[in-house]
Amino acid sequence: MADTQHAQLEASIEIDAPPAQVWALVTDLAAMSARSPQVVRTTVKGGAVTQGARFSNLNRKGLLFWPTKGKVVRFTPHEDFAFRIAENKTIWSFQLAPTATGGTTLTHRRETPDGISGVSLNLTKYVLGGVPKFTAELRTGMAETLAALKTEAEAARAA
Repeated sequence: MADTQHAQLEASIEIDAPPAQVWALVTDLAAMSARSPQVVRTTVKGGAVTQGARFSNLNRKGLLFWPTKGKVVRFTPHEDFAFRIAENKTIWSFQLAPTATGGTTLTHRRETPDGISGVSLNLTKYVLGGVPKFTAELRTGMAETLAALKTEAEAARAA
């Protein structure tokens, strides 16, 4: 597949918890394995998640496992958190916006400002079931991640 420019993926959810509380969850990369169906483990170098922080992921789809390396590229507290995955050049982000009721609209995106690497596209095509199928799985996974974040934030707020 020669095309390396793919549409941005996006999903949003409204959470009955303030942005500061939601921010604490989305920036807790080490806990993302409990929320994302693809992430098995995340290790942050130095432990602190801030602008420029580097981390490694172990990802899974069925019986397949693969590592990735990430770097935090945007870090605006309570508003915008994003990291770039080195292997495929994508940027995964969370934008937070306060609602009129004191909650948060959380938007999760896969951004592709530099396209997707040819190596990643070929692996997706030949190993991960094809680009359309894997993209659909990513969309489903994003919705699952947002639902898990909502459940966690709202349960903590109720406690």
